[in-house]
Amino acid sequence: MTEPPEPAAAEQPETGARTGTTGTTGGTGGPDSRQPGRGAAAAARAARSLPQSVSGRAALAGAVVSGLLILAIVFGSRLLHDFDSALLPYAVATVFLAFGVAYRYTVWVSAPGARRLFRKGWRSLFSAENFRRTPTALPKMIATYLGFQKFLGARSHARWAAHQLIFWGCILAALITFPLTWGWFTFTSDSGAGPGYAMRIWGIKVLGFDSLSFIGWVMFHGLDLAAVLVIPGAGYFLWRRMKDRGAITGQRFAYDMVPLLALIVISVTGLLLTFSSIFLHGGGYEFLAVLHMVSVVFTLIYIPFGKFFHIVQRPAAVGMQLFKYTARQDDEVFACRRCEEPIDTGPYVENLRGTMRDLEFGFDAWAEYCPRCKRVLRGNAYLTQVKKGFK
Repeated sequence: MTEPPEPAAAEQPETGARTGTTGTTGGTGGPDSRQPGRGAAAAARAARSLPQSVSGRAALAGAVVSGLLILAIVFGSRLLHDFDSALLPYAVATVFLAFGVAYRYTVWVSAPGARRLFRKGWRSLFSAENFRRTPTALPKMIATYLGFQKFLGARSHARWAAHQLIFWGCILAALITFPLTWGWFTFTSDSGAGPGYAMRIWGIKVLGFDSLSFIGWVMFHGLDLAAVLVIPGAGYFLWRRMKDRGAITGQRFAYDMVPLLALIVISVTGLLLTFSSIFLHGGGYEFLAVLHMVSVVFTLIYIPFGKFFHIVQRPAAVGMQLFKYTARQDDEVFACRRCEEPIDTGPYVENLRGTMRDLEFGFDAWAEYCPRCKRVLRGNAYLTQVKKGFK
Protein backbone atom coordinates (compact mmCIF):
# COMPACT_ATOMS: atom_id res chain seq x y z
CA MET A 1 0.00 0.00 0.00
CA THR A 2 2.86 2.33 0.37
CA GLU A 3 4.76 1.71 -2.84
CA PRO A 4 2.62 2.05 -5.92
CA PRO A 5 1.98 5.57 -7.23
CA GLU A 6 -1.44 7.06 -7.36
CA PRO A 7 -3.60 5.88 -10.30
CA ALA A 8 -3.95 9.34 -11.89
CA ALA A 9 -0.20 9.54 -12.30
CA ALA A 10 0.51 5.85 -12.78
CA GLU A 11 -1.84 5.43 -15.72
CA GLN A 12 -0.29 8.20 -17.83
CA PRO A 13 2.25 6.85 -20.31
CA GLU A 14 5.42 8.74 -21.05
CA THR A 15 3.70 10.22 -24.06
CA GLY A 16 1.70 12.43 -21.76
CA ALA A 17 4.17 12.86 -18.97
CA ARG A 18 6.79 14.39 -21.25
CA THR A 19 4.66 16.53 -23.52
CA GLY A 20 4.96 19.47 -21.15
CA THR A 21 8.72 19.29 -21.48
CA THR A 22 8.88 18.81 -25.19
CA GLY A 23 6.42 21.56 -25.90
CA THR A 24 8.01 24.25 -23.78
CA THR A 25 11.72 23.84 -24.47
CA GLY A 26 11.80 25.49 -27.84
CA GLY A 27 9.88 24.87 -31.02
CA THR A 28 10.65 21.52 -32.56
CA GLY A 29 8.78 22.18 -35.73
CA GLY A 30 6.13 19.70 -34.55
CA PRO A 31 2.38 20.21 -34.37
CA ASP A 32 0.96 22.92 -32.17
CA SER A 33 4.34 24.11 -30.89
CA ARG A 34 3.75 27.73 -31.78
CA GLN A 35 2.91 28.96 -28.26
CA PRO A 36 5.32 27.30 -25.84
CA GLY A 37 4.41 29.47 -22.86
CA ARG A 38 0.67 29.14 -23.22
CA GLY A 39 0.33 25.89 -21.23
CA ALA A 40 2.16 27.14 -18.15
CA ALA A 41 0.18 30.38 -18.09
CA ALA A 42 -3.11 28.51 -18.45
CA ALA A 43 -2.15 26.13 -15.66
CA ALA A 44 -1.30 29.08 -13.41
CA ARG A 45 -4.64 30.73 -14.17
CA ALA A 46 -6.46 27.49 -13.43
CA ALA A 47 -4.61 27.07 -10.13
CA ARG A 48 -5.70 30.57 -9.06
CA SER A 49 -9.35 30.19 -10.11
CA LEU A 50 -10.15 26.67 -8.93
CA PRO A 51 -9.48 26.50 -5.18
CA GLN A 52 -12.50 28.43 -3.89
CA SER A 53 -15.19 26.58 -5.83
CA VAL A 54 -13.47 23.20 -5.60
CA SER A 55 -12.83 23.48 -1.87
CA GLY A 56 -16.46 24.41 -1.32
CA ARG A 57 -17.71 21.35 -3.19
CA ALA A 58 -15.13 19.18 -1.45
CA ALA A 59 -16.14 20.43 2.00
CA LEU A 60 -19.81 19.80 1.21
CA ALA A 61 -19.02 16.27 -0.02
CA GLY A 62 -17.01 15.61 3.13
CA ALA A 63 -19.81 16.86 5.38
CA VAL A 64 -22.40 14.73 3.58
CA VAL A 65 -20.29 11.55 3.70
CA SER A 66 -19.32 11.99 7.35
CA GLY A 67 -22.95 12.72 8.23
CA LEU A 68 -24.08 9.55 6.47
CA LEU A 69 -21.45 7.57 8.36
CA ILE A 70 -22.69 8.95 11.69
CA LEU A 71 -26.23 7.89 10.78
CA ALA A 72 -24.93 4.46 9.76
CA ILE A 73 -23.19 4.11 13.12
CA VAL A 74 -26.29 5.13 15.05
CA PHE A 75 -28.73 2.90 13.19
CA GLY A 76 -26.25 0.06 12.57
CA SER A 77 -25.59 -0.20 16.30
CA ARG A 78 -29.36 -0.25 16.93
CA LEU A 79 -29.53 3.32 18.23
CA LEU A 80 -26.15 2.88 20.00
CA HIS A 81 -27.38 -0.14 21.95
CA ASP A 82 -24.43 -2.18 20.66
CA PHE A 83 -21.97 0.71 20.56
CA ASP A 84 -18.96 0.30 22.86
CA SER A 85 -18.13 3.66 24.41
CA ALA A 86 -14.53 2.52 24.97
CA LEU A 87 -14.12 2.57 21.19
CA LEU A 88 -15.42 6.14 20.83
CA PRO A 89 -12.00 7.62 19.84
CA TYR A 90 -11.75 5.09 17.01
CA ALA A 91 -15.27 5.89 15.83
CA VAL A 92 -14.58 9.63 15.87
CA ALA A 93 -11.39 9.03 13.87
CA THR A 94 -13.34 7.10 11.22
CA VAL A 95 -15.75 10.04 10.88
CA PHE A 96 -12.77 12.35 10.27
CA LEU A 97 -11.44 9.73 7.86
CA ALA A 98 -14.71 9.76 5.91
CA PHE A 99 -14.65 13.56 5.71
CA GLY A 100 -11.02 13.63 4.59
CA VAL A 101 -11.46 10.92 1.96
CA ALA A 102 -14.54 12.60 0.46
CA TYR A 103 -12.83 16.00 0.53
CA ARG A 104 -9.60 14.79 -1.09
CA TYR A 105 -11.41 12.60 -3.62
CA THR A 106 -13.56 15.53 -4.73
CA VAL A 107 -10.50 17.74 -5.14
CA TRP A 108 -8.73 14.97 -7.05
CA VAL A 109 -11.50 14.37 -9.59
CA SER A 110 -11.91 18.12 -10.08
CA ALA A 111 -8.57 18.29 -11.92
CA PRO A 112 -9.12 18.04 -15.70
CA GLY A 113 -6.85 15.02 -16.17
CA ALA A 114 -8.22 13.03 -13.24
CA ARG A 115 -11.81 13.98 -14.09
CA ARG A 116 -11.47 12.70 -17.64
CA LEU A 117 -9.81 9.46 -16.50
CA PHE A 118 -12.45 9.07 -13.80
CA ARG A 119 -15.34 9.42 -16.22
CA LYS A 120 -13.82 7.14 -18.85
CA GLY A 121 -12.95 4.52 -16.26
CA TRP A 122 -16.30 4.33 -14.55
CA ARG A 123 -18.13 4.50 -17.88
CA SER A 124 -16.20 1.42 -18.98
CA LEU A 125 -16.82 -0.22 -15.62
CA PHE A 126 -20.60 0.04 -15.93
CA SER A 127 -20.82 -0.44 -19.69
CA ALA A 128 -23.32 -3.15 -20.67
CA GLU A 129 -21.58 -3.43 -24.05
CA ASN A 130 -18.23 -4.18 -22.43
CA PHE A 131 -19.83 -6.78 -20.19
CA ARG A 132 -21.53 -8.42 -23.15
CA ARG A 133 -18.33 -8.64 -25.19
CA THR A 134 -15.90 -9.53 -22.41
CA PRO A 135 -17.88 -10.77 -19.38
CA THR A 136 -14.79 -12.09 -17.58
CA ALA A 137 -12.63 -8.98 -18.05
CA LEU A 138 -13.86 -7.06 -15.02
CA PRO A 139 -13.61 -9.93 -12.48
CA LYS A 140 -10.17 -10.79 -13.85
CA MET A 141 -8.91 -7.23 -13.51
CA ILE A 142 -10.32 -6.87 -10.02
CA ALA A 143 -8.50 -10.04 -8.99
CA THR A 144 -5.19 -9.41 -10.77
CA TYR A 145 -4.93 -5.60 -10.71
CA LEU A 146 -6.74 -4.66 -7.51
CA GLY A 147 -6.34 -7.82 -5.42
CA PHE A 148 -3.07 -9.52 -6.33
CA GLN A 149 -1.59 -6.45 -8.05
CA LYS A 150 0.45 -8.39 -10.59
CA PHE A 151 1.79 -5.16 -12.10
CA LEU A 152 4.08 -4.85 -9.06
CA GLY A 153 5.80 -8.10 -9.96
CA ALA A 154 7.41 -6.37 -12.94
CA ARG A 155 9.34 -4.18 -10.50
CA SER A 156 10.50 -6.85 -8.07
CA HIS A 157 9.14 -10.12 -6.74
CA ALA A 158 10.24 -9.12 -3.24
CA ARG A 159 8.39 -5.81 -3.46
CA TRP A 160 5.31 -7.60 -4.73
CA ALA A 161 5.39 -10.10 -1.85
CA ALA A 162 5.90 -7.35 0.74
CA HIS A 163 3.09 -5.30 -0.75
CA GLN A 164 0.78 -8.32 -0.65
CA LEU A 165 1.55 -8.88 3.02
CA ILE A 166 0.69 -5.26 3.84
CA PHE A 167 -2.37 -5.24 1.60
CA TRP A 168 -4.05 -8.37 2.94
CA GLY A 169 -3.03 -7.61 6.52
CA CYS A 170 -4.63 -4.17 6.34
CA ILE A 171 -7.73 -5.55 4.59
CA LEU A 172 -8.17 -8.13 7.36
CA ALA A 173 -7.65 -5.49 10.07
CA ALA A 174 -10.15 -3.10 8.44
CA LEU A 175 -12.81 -5.82 8.06
CA ILE A 176 -12.53 -6.52 11.78
CA THR A 177 -11.86 -3.08 13.25
CA PHE A 178 -14.38 -0.87 11.45
CA PRO A 179 -17.54 -2.95 12.09
CA LEU A 180 -16.53 -3.48 15.72
CA THR A 181 -15.79 0.23 16.16
CA TRP A 182 -19.17 1.19 14.72
CA GLY A 183 -21.09 -1.33 16.82
CA TRP A 184 -22.15 -3.39 13.80
CA PHE A 185 -20.40 -6.54 15.06
CA THR A 186 -20.89 -7.84 18.57
CA PHE A 187 -19.71 -10.97 20.35
CA THR A 188 -21.90 -12.16 23.19
CA SER A 189 -21.44 -15.09 25.54
CA ASP A 190 -24.21 -17.67 25.56
CA SER A 191 -23.63 -18.56 29.22
CA GLY A 192 -22.27 -15.30 30.59
CA ALA A 193 -18.79 -16.72 31.08
CA GLY A 194 -18.15 -18.67 27.87
CA PRO A 195 -16.78 -20.67 26.22
CA GLY A 196 -19.76 -20.48 23.85
CA TYR A 197 -20.02 -17.21 21.92
CA ALA A 198 -22.31 -15.78 19.27
CA MET A 199 -21.30 -13.30 16.61
CA ARG A 200 -24.07 -10.87 15.70
CA ILE A 201 -24.28 -8.40 12.83
CA TRP A 202 -26.76 -5.56 13.41
CA GLY A 203 -28.18 -7.58 16.28
CA ILE A 204 -28.81 -10.69 14.15
CA LYS A 205 -26.96 -13.86 15.15
CA VAL A 206 -24.93 -15.16 12.20
CA LEU A 207 -22.49 -17.55 13.84
CA GLY A 208 -22.05 -19.48 17.06
CA PHE A 209 -18.65 -20.80 18.08
CA ASP A 210 -16.61 -22.18 20.95
CA SER A 211 -13.90 -19.79 22.06
CA LEU A 212 -11.59 -22.76 22.74
CA SER A 213 -11.94 -24.08 19.18
CA PHE A 214 -9.79 -23.16 16.19
CA ILE A 215 -12.55 -20.89 14.82
CA GLY A 216 -12.82 -19.21 18.19
CA TRP A 217 -9.06 -18.65 18.33
CA VAL A 218 -9.09 -17.09 14.85
CA MET A 219 -12.06 -14.88 15.78
CA PHE A 220 -10.33 -13.47 18.83
CA HIS A 221 -6.86 -13.23 17.27
CA GLY A 222 -7.75 -11.93 13.82
CA LEU A 223 -6.01 -8.61 14.47
CA ASP A 224 -2.90 -10.45 15.67
CA LEU A 225 -2.82 -12.37 12.39
CA ALA A 226 -3.16 -9.08 10.50
CA ALA A 227 -0.24 -7.63 12.48
CA VAL A 228 1.93 -10.67 11.69
CA LEU A 229 1.29 -10.04 7.98
CA VAL A 230 1.90 -6.29 8.09
CA ILE A 231 5.13 -6.20 10.11
CA PRO A 232 7.41 -8.07 7.65
CA GLY A 233 5.91 -6.24 4.66
CA ALA A 234 6.32 -2.78 6.20
CA GLY A 235 9.72 -3.77 7.58
CA TYR A 236 10.94 -4.71 4.10
CA PHE A 237 9.90 -1.36 2.63
CA LEU A 238 11.40 0.50 5.58
CA TRP A 239 14.69 -1.36 5.09
CA ARG A 240 14.60 -0.64 1.36
CA ARG A 241 14.06 3.07 1.93
CA MET A 242 17.10 3.18 4.18
CA LYS A 243 19.35 1.17 1.83
CA ASP A 244 18.21 1.66 -1.77
CA ARG A 245 19.87 4.67 -3.44
CA GLY A 246 16.96 5.26 -5.78
CA ALA A 247 14.47 5.30 -2.90
CA ILE A 248 16.67 7.48 -0.69
CA THR A 249 17.15 10.14 -3.38
CA GLY A 250 13.53 11.14 -3.76
CA GLN A 251 11.93 10.12 -0.48
CA ARG A 252 10.37 12.47 2.04
CA PHE A 253 10.14 11.52 5.72
CA ALA A 254 6.53 12.59 6.31
CA TYR A 255 5.28 11.15 3.02
CA ASP A 256 7.31 7.95 2.65
CA MET A 257 8.61 6.94 6.09
CA VAL A 258 5.78 7.94 8.42
CA PRO A 259 3.20 5.56 6.84
CA LEU A 260 5.54 2.59 7.27
CA LEU A 261 6.42 3.55 10.85
CA ALA A 262 2.73 4.00 11.66
CA LEU A 263 1.88 0.52 10.35
CA ILE A 264 4.69 -1.03 12.37
CA VAL A 265 3.74 0.82 15.57
CA ILE A 266 0.08 -0.19 15.22
CA SER A 267 1.00 -3.82 14.58
CA VAL A 268 3.61 -4.08 17.35
CA THR A 269 1.46 -2.41 20.01
CA GLY A 270 -1.48 -4.64 19.02
CA LEU A 271 0.65 -7.76 19.48
CA LEU A 272 1.96 -6.41 22.79
CA LEU A 273 -1.61 -6.06 24.04
CA THR A 274 -2.13 -9.77 23.45
CA PHE A 275 1.26 -10.57 25.01
CA SER A 276 0.36 -8.51 28.08
CA SER A 277 -3.00 -10.19 28.59
CA ILE A 278 -1.65 -13.74 28.14
CA PHE A 279 1.84 -13.67 29.69
CA LEU A 280 1.93 -10.60 31.95
CA HIS A 281 -1.55 -10.95 33.45
CA GLY A 282 -2.46 -7.49 32.15
CA GLY A 283 0.74 -5.74 33.19
CA GLY A 284 1.21 -2.49 31.27
CA TYR A 285 -2.02 -3.13 29.37
CA GLU A 286 -3.52 0.33 29.95
CA PHE A 287 -0.41 2.14 28.68
CA LEU A 288 -0.20 -0.10 25.61
CA ALA A 289 -3.92 0.37 24.93
CA VAL A 290 -3.53 4.16 24.94
CA LEU A 291 -0.41 3.99 22.75
CA HIS A 292 -2.18 1.66 20.31
CA MET A 293 -5.25 3.90 20.20
CA VAL A 294 -3.18 7.03 19.52
CA SER A 295 -1.29 5.35 16.69
CA VAL A 296 -4.50 4.05 15.07
CA VAL A 297 -6.30 7.39 15.37
CA PHE A 298 -3.31 9.26 13.93
CA THR A 299 -3.09 6.86 10.99
CA LEU A 300 -6.81 7.05 10.21
CA ILE A 301 -6.68 10.84 10.14
CA TYR A 302 -3.46 10.75 8.09
CA ILE A 303 -4.85 8.47 5.34
CA PRO A 304 -6.70 11.07 3.22
CA PHE A 305 -3.80 13.53 3.20
CA GLY A 306 -0.80 11.24 2.80
CA LYS A 307 0.55 8.42 0.70
CA PHE A 308 -2.18 6.01 1.84
CA PHE A 309 -4.71 7.95 -0.24
CA HIS A 310 -3.83 5.81 -3.26
CA ILE A 311 -5.76 3.01 -1.52
CA VAL A 312 -8.92 5.02 -2.21
CA GLN A 313 -7.85 5.90 -5.74
CA ARG A 314 -6.89 2.40 -6.84
CA PRO A 315 -10.44 1.10 -7.62
CA ALA A 316 -10.89 3.92 -10.15
CA ALA A 317 -7.76 2.68 -11.91
CA VAL A 318 -9.46 -0.67 -12.53
CA GLY A 319 -12.03 1.11 -14.69
CA MET A 320 -9.23 2.81 -16.61
CA GLN A 321 -7.52 -0.53 -17.22
CA LEU A 322 -10.84 -1.91 -18.49
CA PHE A 323 -11.14 1.11 -20.81
CA LYS A 324 -7.73 0.34 -22.31
CA TYR A 325 -8.40 -3.40 -22.45
CA THR A 326 -11.65 -3.07 -24.40
CA ALA A 327 -9.92 -0.74 -26.86
CA ARG A 328 -7.21 -3.35 -27.43
CA GLN A 329 -9.88 -5.96 -28.09
CA ASP A 330 -11.04 -3.78 -30.99
CA ASP A 331 -7.45 -3.51 -32.27
CA GLU A 332 -7.55 0.25 -31.71
CA VAL A 333 -3.80 0.63 -31.21
CA PHE A 334 -2.36 4.05 -32.03
CA ALA A 335 0.98 4.16 -33.87
CA CYS A 336 3.59 6.88 -33.53
CA ARG A 337 3.31 9.49 -36.28
CA ARG A 338 7.06 9.35 -36.91
CA CYS A 339 8.30 5.78 -36.42
CA GLU A 340 4.92 3.99 -36.55
CA GLU A 341 5.68 1.99 -33.40
CA PRO A 342 2.57 1.37 -31.23
CA ILE A 343 2.12 3.90 -28.41
CA ASP A 344 -1.11 2.92 -26.68
CA THR A 345 -4.73 2.37 -27.55
CA GLY A 346 -6.31 4.94 -29.86
CA PRO A 347 -9.05 5.98 -27.40
CA TYR A 348 -6.46 6.41 -24.64
CA VAL A 349 -4.26 8.68 -26.77
CA GLU A 350 -7.29 10.72 -27.76
CA ASN A 351 -8.30 10.91 -24.11
CA LEU A 352 -4.84 12.24 -23.29
CA ARG A 353 -5.11 14.85 -26.03
CA GLY A 354 -8.51 15.89 -24.70
CA THR A 355 -7.05 16.36 -21.24
CA MET A 356 -4.31 18.60 -22.63
CA ARG A 357 -6.90 20.64 -24.50
CA ASP A 358 -8.88 21.01 -21.27
CA LEU A 359 -5.74 22.41 -19.67
CA GLU A 360 -5.35 24.78 -22.64
CA PHE A 361 -1.95 23.36 -23.62
CA GLY A 362 -1.12 24.30 -27.16
CA PHE A 363 0.83 21.14 -27.99
CA ASP A 364 -1.65 18.30 -27.45
CA ALA A 365 -0.68 16.69 -30.77
CA TRP A 366 2.63 15.68 -29.20
CA ALA A 367 0.71 12.83 -27.57
CA GLU A 368 0.76 11.20 -31.02
CA TYR A 369 4.52 10.67 -30.85
CA CYS A 370 6.33 7.97 -28.89
CA PRO A 371 8.77 9.05 -26.14
CA ARG A 372 11.84 8.25 -28.28
CA CYS A 373 10.63 10.29 -31.24
CA LYS A 374 9.79 13.25 -29.03
CA ARG A 375 13.33 13.21 -27.67
CA VAL A 376 14.74 13.02 -31.20
CA LEU A 377 12.58 15.92 -32.40
CA ARG A 378 13.54 17.97 -29.39
CA GLY A 379 17.23 17.26 -29.98
CA ASN A 380 16.90 18.30 -33.61
CA ALA A 381 15.24 21.52 -32.47
CA TYR A 382 18.18 22.28 -30.19
CA LEU A 383 20.61 21.72 -33.07
CA THR A 384 18.70 23.85 -35.56
CA GLN A 385 17.52 26.67 -33.27
CA VAL A 386 20.03 26.86 -30.42
CA LYS A 387 22.96 25.88 -32.69
CA LYS A 388 25.63 23.29 -32.04
CA GLY A 389 27.63 23.79 -28.91
CA PHE A 390 24.99 26.14 -27.42
CA LYS A 391 27.22 29.15 -28.05
